[in-house]
Amino acid sequence: MKAMLKKLLALGLALTGGAALAQSYPERAVTFVVPFAAGGATDTLARQFGERMSRGKPQAIVVENVAGAGGTVGAAKVAKAKPDGYTFLVGHVGYMAAATGLYKQLPYDPVQDFDAVARFPDTPLVLVCSKDKPHTANIQALVDFARANPGKVNMANAGVGSSGHLVAALVASQLKMDITHIPYKGNAPALTDILAGRVDCLFDQSNTALPQVRASKVAALVTTARERLPQMPDVPTLHESGLPGFEVATWYGIYAPKGTPREALQWVAVQFAEAMGDKGFVDKLVETGYVLLPPEQQRGDALAAQTRKEVALWKKVIADAKIPQQ
Repeated sequence: MKAMLKKLLALGLALTGGAALAQSYPERAVTFVVPFAAGGATDTLARQFGERMSRGKPQAIVVENVAGAGGTVGAAKVAKAKPDGYTFLVGHVGYMAAATGLYKQLPYDPVQDFDAVARFPDTPLVLVCSKDKPHTANIQALVDFARANPGKVNMANAGVGSSGHLVAALVASQLKMDITHIPYKGNAPALTDILAGRVDCLFDQSNTALPQVRASKVAALVTTARERLPQMPDVPTLHESGLPGFEVATWYGIYAPKGTPREALQWVAVQFAEAMGDKGFVDKLVETGYVLLPPEQQRGDALAAQTRKEVALWKKVIADAKIPQQ
């Protein structure tokens, strides 16, 4: 593990800049703000890392749930928090990128108001569909049916502006499919209707789709990963199914209020690097559907670049799909 830690630090993950860690930091618990209710995918990931990053340390990392407005309430709270090194945000593609195109007056700037610290493993999306329908047998059958029957393919999502909604809009645009979006209040009720055959398909995150796919309760047509997922080796990617180069994932990262002391950023990055060097911990993440990133993509500067790139991407997707701003 020491070798892995040294490699990550050498690549800049720990935001090194010549300053040694302050021996007194942290003097109290460090808070990870999750802008969703407890029990969801983002909350679960934050708690997994918080527990592992706290292991053996005199001060714990605790999770605080601040839900509301698609995650923007919690993100705004962290953006305006005192930058003293005790408040961090568990960021998500939704409120750290897509929200800039969904809200007319977003109370924070994902690029300007935060220091990016480290990027968690990704969860690509999986197109899961009702079984036993001719047009959901495979991706080509779905595309052909959607093109021949405009508006007849019902695509469920976890709500307007959710990852599933935006990815469905992007894929439909690129494959020239005319689909009908059906918003739900979360992935769980959407998946219930997929299983019952009341709607056709849903772009679900790999970690939540995996149990249904393994149980053969849904048809998994494609993933949005660049390469086939080791957890679903028989499911093709969009990259190999008509959209060369296509790659999209739900990504997460650790952010701090702009101006947070470097020693605090470095301390959190070091604990993150240690967690990612723990093979047993990482193996469990992979088993449940997460996709690991190369060390250079886990760095704070790489997360900052990812944020900038995806802000531009989703603004365009939202505008092209004519999704109304809130």
